[in-house]
Amino acid sequence: MARAGRVRVALARAVPIVARALVAPALLAASSAAWAQLDAGKSTIVAVSRQMSVPVEGRFMKFDAQINFDPAKPAAGTARLTVDTASYDLGDASYNDSVRGPEWFDAKAFPQATFVSTSITPTGPNQYSVGGNMTIKGHTQPVVAPVVLTQQGATQTFDGTLPIHRLAFGIGTGEWKDTSTVADEVLIKFHIVVRK
Repeated sequence: MARAGRVRVALARAVPIVARALVAPALLAASSAAWAQLDAGKSTIVAVSRQMSVPVEGRFMKFDAQINFDPAKPAAGTARLTVDTASYDLGDASYNDSVRGPEWFDAKAFPQATFVSTSITPTGPNQYSVGGNMTIKGHTQPVVAPVVLTQQGATQTFDGTLPIHRLAFGIGTGEWKDTSTVADEVLIKFHIVVRK
């Protein structure tokens, strides 16, 4: 009888473990299916600054996006963008080395910049105001971006321009804090294409 009791106890403990093992893959599959797949080849993130009043454009070559958005339920949508700061390309190797350094992105210490949405509000047909938290170089600031959605079948394209202030993120230290040399405002232009 004692042995039978131990068997029943062992079975009682094993059942929840087995159930979790069976259910977990299904939950993970459902979770991953909710995210749209980034089309990196067609997506761009460009940062435009002004140096001595002259526009200077650089492109992030490596980034990822996790977006789950249904136009019928915009408030339930979520978005997370992760950018490789060392991938910022100004078109010149020496400039790229400088911008990766401690005075600018400090890419070794802070290899990623992120944006995580906190709200999505419709402002017009296929237009939205997307609020969220942006983290660059260890500094987090609330930001709001106007976004235009273009949907063709299972493909969603999100376009917008987000103005940020570089000094709030510690970008440009020392002599580069001088906004008469490099303006504080930077425009981040994004074209994000995802497929469900």
